Amino acid sequence: MVGKEFLRKVYSEKRKMLSEKKIRQYSYRIASLFTARFLSPGVKKIHVYLPIKKNAEVDTLFVIQKCFQRKVQVFVPKIVGRDMVSVEIFEHSKTIENSWGIPEPENTDFYKNTDFDIIVVPLLYCDYNGNRVGYGKGFYDRFFSSLFGSGLKVGLNFFSPEERVEDMCPTDVPLDYLITPTEVLSFSGDK
Repeated sequence: MVGKEFLRKVYSEKRKMLSEKKIRQYSYRIASLFTARFLSPGVKKIHVYLPIKKNAEVDTLFVIQKCFQRKVQVFVPKIVGRDMVSVEIFEHSKTIENSWGIPEPENTDFYKNTDFDIIVVPLLYCDYNGNRVGYGKGFYDRFFSSLFGSGLKVGLNFFSPEERVEDMCPTDVPLDYLITPTEVLSFSGDK
């Protein structure tokens, strides 16, 4: 068992060691697994993060493109004060970076408490119980508690779980699934 701060540091460094080519290859594999497993005809609304390039995050633009092709409504996060809200984007939506370097839509029409079928979650690490280690600001945990319904929480990561996270808080919301370049892990009992 290992603490969140240690895991943040280790996996942040591991990601930064990946080449742009590897990030692109792995992101494409992850998007392919996501599409095959989760983009069924019943999926109407998805909330998905836009990747922070400087943090070498999984590139979700492949997932977003597949959603547009299948006529799925796509919402992305926008930070407003201490909260994260959802803004719908379209194929030609423009983005700008906020003060943390996170791409956000220029559009300011946001939807709070939208009922999503799937929420694609950024992370640095996830263990075999679905416990997610993010950047430590709590935006996604607060966001989950504000939602109507219970959309699937799907994390994307370049690395498979190795260590159990020891210092989870009662407010930390676990994932339902994790997708890596080689597998889809379920934490809800589904296979």
